[in-house]
Amino acid sequence: MQTLDPTGIAPPFARYAHGVVADPGARVIALSGQLGLAPDGTVPEGAEAQARICFANLDAILAEAGATRGHVLRLTAYVTARDHMSGYMAARDAWLADLAQVPASTLLIIAGFTRPEFVVEVEALAALPG
Repeated sequence: MQTLDPTGIAPPFARYAHGVVADPGARVIALSGQLGLAPDGTVPEGAEAQARICFANLDAILAEAGATRGHVLRLTAYVTARDHMSGYMAARDAWLADLAQVPASTLLIIAGFTRPEFVVEVEALAALPG
């Protein structure tokens, strides 16, 4: 994986890369958006707690494919209010803390999800070496 952070543009706002190139022959893994739904069916309050569940779910899905968070090319996250951005970003930064190369990332503020208690959703695109 190669990160793309050209010097001729403004640097990323946070811990992410402007772009990422997968290795030649890589197998792509598309991960559906994960909500902050715990295995017991509960939904914790707060964006950070929900985002931590989202990232734990992504870890489990990646492991099922034989991958790790180090194989993630791109994260896309959705929050229901600007107030939820810092909680999401704290969870994201903790999830990425041990990675030398970070993925590309997009964060969007949306009107809502199918249930009002959800405030964060995270999806990913990953690639395993071919």
